[in-house]
Amino acid sequence: MDQNDFISSSPNKEIESGKVTWQAPSNIALVKYWGKKEEQIPANPSISFTLNTSKTTTTLEFEKRESSAEGFRFELYFEGKKKEDFKPKIKTFLERIEKYVPFLKDYSLIIRTENSFPHSSGIASSASGMSALALCIMSLEKELNPEMTEEYFNRKASFLARLGSGSACRSIEGGLVVWGNHKKTESSSDLYGVQYKKPVHEVFYNFQDTILLVDKGSKQVSSSVGHNLMHGHPFADERFAQAHNNLNALQEIFEQGDLNGFIEVVEREALTLHAMMMSSKPYFILMKPNTLEIINKIWKFRENTGLPVCFTLDAGANVHVLYPKESKEKILEFIKNELVAYCENEQYLCDHVGKGAVKLN
Repeated sequence: MDQNDFISSSPNKEIESGKVTWQAPSNIALVKYWGKKEEQIPANPSISFTLNTSKTTTTLEFEKRESSAEGFRFELYFEGKKKEDFKPKIKTFLERIEKYVPFLKDYSLIIRTENSFPHSSGIASSASGMSALALCIMSLEKELNPEMTEEYFNRKASFLARLGSGSACRSIEGGLVVWGNHKKTESSSDLYGVQYKKPVHEVFYNFQDTILLVDKGSKQVSSSVGHNLMHGHPFADERFAQAHNNLNALQEIFEQGDLNGFIEVVEREALTLHAMMMSSKPYFILMKPNTLEIINKIWKFRENTGLPVCFTLDAGANVHVLYPKESKEKILEFIKNELVAYCENEQYLCDHVGKGAVKLN
């Protein structure tokens, strides 16, 4: 499919008003996307675990306007209160997707959204937030064109979410999701995320993710700025090739249930992401001293116990601790006893691999 396939056809029905609610999860990338082209196209493929409890719930209320007019008309509420400072980002998103959902300008919109996790807690709220909003918009489009297939619905929702936040395209479906063209992944695309369909060992079905909130403050360098610094980066080409190779390696690892191989790839990916930041121009460091303390504690614990626990990092200081459900009791005890002390206000979140976004009645 190309982007022209996502331009809406003329509505088959008239819808005067309505309301729809979706819950969409965040996700954690195992192979990282870092560097992008125009229109949120990734410079390399990525794969992520869809999370379960770290999610955004968004309700879209829509009512037909008396006449079409220039611009979008919408109000935005976050956790029950009007959020004027969030509106510019939503306005930019709506303008980006206008070509693909022109019917939206026929409606007055009210967007109500809330997170299951604290705002600015280090969870990728843009991924869950933009995917939830994209799904609400697609539900309206499906009401206007009821013959739409589920596959088209999911792919277009992912396509639209990507235009709001790149990683949001991986938060539509559950389990493992691939985004970006990859030769060994059937149906993979730069335009949207696709569910990983190759064989996966059962050990990865219920993988746990305990998120250690090392630093809840705003980042000194935004992800958007960081992505752009990959243009002209001295190690960019090698990094993009590495991502393809690591995704190749993970396919065999997933099939065999190779936890040692999984740990090696995932931790290398996390450290490479931050190495790209530290070697860009200008260079910057998003890890904090406590991030490194946690990493070293995890390495020591793994060496001493042989338990299959590892870390990954997003573009920030917080640490995602990944481990299979079978080892949950011992590893969670280790986290509480030795790692939580390095978190801001001793805050952490427990999550696990989920089944993707859910429409609520």
